[in-house]
Order: sequence, then C-alpha cells, then structure tokens
Amino acid sequence: MNKVSLSAQHLVKHYGGVVALADGNLEVHAGEVMTLVGANGSGKSTLGKIVTGVVAPDGGRLLLNDREVVFRSPQAARALGIVAVYQELSLVPRMTIAENIWLGHEWQGTGAVLRDAEMRKRTEEMLALFEGTTHNHLDPDLPIASLSPGEKQIVEILKALSWQPSILFLDEATASLDSRQVNRLFELINEWKNQGMAIVFISHRLDEIYRIADRVTVLRNGRTVATAPINELSQQELINLMIEGGVATRTNGKRPETSQAEEILRVESLSTTTLRNVSFVLRRGELVGLGGLQGQGQTELLLALFGAIPYSGRIFLHGQPVSIHRPQEAMRHQIAYVPGERNTAGLLPIQSILDNLLLPSWKQYGFPLRVRQAQEDAAGIANVLKLVMAGLDAPVNTLSGGNAQKVVLGKWLLRRPKILLLDDPTKGVDVGTKSEFYKLLSELRAEGTSILFYSTDDEELLGLCDRVMVLHDGKITADLSGERLVHSELVAASMGSSV
Repeated sequence: MNKVSLSAQHLVKHYGGVVALADGNLEVHAGEVMTLVGANGSGKSTLGKIVTGVVAPDGGRLLLNDREVVFRSPQAARALGIVAVYQELSLVPRMTIAENIWLGHEWQGTGAVLRDAEMRKRTEEMLALFEGTTHNHLDPDLPIASLSPGEKQIVEILKALSWQPSILFLDEATASLDSRQVNRLFELINEWKNQGMAIVFISHRLDEIYRIADRVTVLRNGRTVATAPINELSQQELINLMIEGGVATRTNGKRPETSQAEEILRVESLSTTTLRNVSFVLRRGELVGLGGLQGQGQTELLLALFGAIPYSGRIFLHGQPVSIHRPQEAMRHQIAYVPGERNTAGLLPIQSILDNLLLPSWKQYGFPLRVRQAQEDAAGIANVLKLVMAGLDAPVNTLSGGNAQKVVLGKWLLRRPKILLLDDPTKGVDVGTKSEFYKLLSELRAEGTSILFYSTDDEELLGLCDRVMVLHDGKITADLSGERLVHSELVAASMGSSV
C-alpha cells in the first residue's frame, strides 16, 4: 500500500452550539484520487477547510507523512504542499492571468526585481495544458475580468498548480467547466496521480465521481461513516451510505391538499447565467421546496423571480404574463424575498428595529408620514413574531441571530405578500425560533400565501414542503411529492443519479 500522505483523525469542529463536524476522518495516499461525498450538512466542506488550513479544528489531529501538524492558515498548509481549489474564486479581476497565477510567489531575479519574462513563459506553459478547450486563446496578459466562468476556473486550477502541491484539493472545481474542460482536467488528474500527487476530489456529480475516483470517503451528520474503493460500491449503495441508516424515511406529517388549488405563479423556460430552462407552477397556499446541493441555482432562481438579477424566459401571475426585472416591480406584484444572509443582504445593522421592519413599507404610510400607524403596525408584527427585544427603538444589531432573522421576515409580512420567496431562512437560528417560524409558515399558507422555500437542510425540506423541486447544474432534475418525497430520492437527485 502507498505511504499515507495525509491522515485526518477524529476531527471536531463547533460553530457556537452547532456541531459542524463530530468525528471527521480522512486518509489520502500518494498517487490516488480520493473522493469526499456527503449530503448537505454532512461536514465534508468543514473537513476540507480544516485539512487545508482555512479553519482550525476544536479536536482531533492531522498527520502529514506520519508527523503531527497544525495549520493556522491556508499559507501554512500550502507551505507543506497542501493546496486547494474552490468553486468560489480567489482571483483579482483587474489583474492579468499571469499576475493572478503567481500572486504571492512572483518570480524574482537579482535584487528582488520581478522577472516578468520568466513569469510569462511559465504561464504560457501552464495555459497550454488546457489548449483547445476554451473559446478564446488564453494569453497571460488577458485581464481576469474578460474571461468566461470556465476560463476563470481554469486559471484558478493553474494558480493552485503553480505551488507544485503534493496534495491537491479540488472542491467542486468542475462546476463551471464545460465537458471538454472536464475531460481535459481528468486527463491531467490521471497524469498528476501517476506522478505521485494525492488528490481529494469533491463533486456533486456522481458520474464524475465514478469516472475519476479510486476511493471514496462518505460523511453523514458530521461523521465519517465509510471509506471504500469506488469500484466496490454501486450508486445506490453510495447514496444509502449518505442517508441516515440507509433508510428512506419521511419526516413530514399530513399536508394540506393544494394540487387542485388556483395557479398563482407559472414560470416557463427561465434562464440566467446559472439556470437553464427552468419551468414550474406554484399554486395558492402551496409550500414548494428547492432542494439539491448548494450552488445549483436555487438562490439565483429566487433572485430572478424577485427581479434582482437578469433572466430570460416568461413569468405569469394568475395566468397573465408579467415583466419583473427590478425588485420594485416584484413588490408591486406582492412578491417578497427573504434572504438567508441577514447581516449582508437583509438588515441595516446600525438602524433601529423599527426602521428595519418598515424599510420596504414607508411609502404606504403617505406624506406626511402616519408615524403612529407605522409604529403600531410594526409593534403588531413584532408581537406576531414573538420578537425578543429591548424595544423597537433598539438597534437591530443588538438582537440574537434568531430574532434578527425574524425582523428580516417581518419587514415583508407588513406588506402582506401573495408570494413569499425564502432563501435558506433558518440557517444559523436556534431550534425554538425554527419551531416558531414553521408555525408562522403554516398560518401564512392557511391565509393563501404561496411559498417557494430553499433550504440547505434536507430534513427541513422533507418535513415542511408539499413537494420539492431538486436543482442540479441549474436545471430541475426531479419534482418529488407523495411517496417519492423521501430522503433517498432527494439525495439521489441532488447527486444527478437516476437510481
């Protein structure tokens, strides 16, 4: 057996009261491709970030070539030959391809003068690895901002390669690549493997996993539950390992019948830079989930429906075509969007709770403002939401995470929306707040509000939704309801499997 290049043993990581990783284990051998898989919330991203120095573990240990190591930064991991490529790019748009690839370890000559000619030559050699896979010839002097998403991802891969890693983490690195580019990357991976590199490959595409992996490590609920040669596991067996006990269970109770209710929203062939010909119907009082692994277009779908990003395709409300290309137009049609990133997209942190609750609604109180009415309405919503606060005049940044999220929701409830777009709204809130939130959703549905609900928590989707539309690579690949609304079907569709 090959010598172990890296061994992660019993890693633990907490974020406040949330256990992101309870017992993470991973062994990577020189000259092999190890694939790391798991459903949403399984802990695979946390495990990868610990091993590459992005976050520090709360427990466990890392061994590199049988010696214990501690990484306090990605730079520390990189110095020992461990480099990562993430789907989220680290490139500087205004800089050239060459400048980005060598950023942080520029070639230097006598007297610390940058050797531009040498840097450019090496860049050309690296770009030649992907020659013929891009629409345009990639020149070292091209600015990053001029490149397509796939071309930017290639530069990100080459940037990692410039550090001459002995262990390379590829975390969803194929998500932006087209088929030609993926095929070429896999050819290169096999070359690197034969040269003795250890590669950890994380992908949401089962077909890619079975094409490139030698072994697979499976995480579930923050624990490593299996490691095996990939050729010893069928797709169904792999999916079963990703599910609690391998059992397909429903967590939801009886739902209100909505299949024959009035059609509220119809979407036809909606496309963005991420979405591809998405079509569906949302009915009165229906709660439809958006499932799938993170980054498959769920947030983009909600933003497009709210008019916050450009799209093509057609949107119908109550059977009539509508044009929604700005949030103000969505608001006029009684559509509300609640983001999960409350601190960056949902709140004005230094403003009062009152100001935040009334932010999208001030116009409806006329001019001069009916301040007392506005205050009474805000107090009413705060009461409905059971908001724990010192008072409406208190800064919103004095609230707990759960109460802050209630404010993000409450400001839209004041407008009495007919369609509510929820973007992972319970992320980072406590169990009690979640319970109150679920009860509120039930009440809104009873009043006829239609809800489109994205969550990274699969159990939440299964427990709340009438049906779940699963997105994979920007397309709806499954619409699960009835007996099909089970964890095994959800995970299989999330991974692009037909089993």
